[in-house]
Amino acid sequence: MAIRPTALNLVAPDCLQIDWSDGESRRYTVRELRENCPCAHCREKRRAPPPAATELSVLKPEETQPLRLTKMQPQGHYAYAIHFSDGHNTGLFTLEELLELGTIIEP
Repeated sequence: MAIRPTALNLVAPDCLQIDWSDGESRRYTVRELRENCPCAHCREKRRAPPPAATELSVLKPEETQPLRLTKMQPQGHYAYAIHFSDGHNTGLFTLEELLELGTIIEP
């Protein structure tokens, strides 16, 4: 039997808790989820060399605000689509990926 989420709770504006069917609970910061987005664009961006120290990036207005989850939708029985307040919404986080991220909450 595969491990499945039994509860999802936003315990703070920037912290998600998932309780799993094996009895384990994990907490995820929104920043951790965003930085580990599995979509092709984010994977390529993580593999790219860092920008030059003199290069300035232009931020969209929504990117200057605190990062939040705006929506989280199940995708079948294997993943969640997570929408972030910076407008990013293309990553599908598989249950296996979510089980590898986060911090285990001790009972």
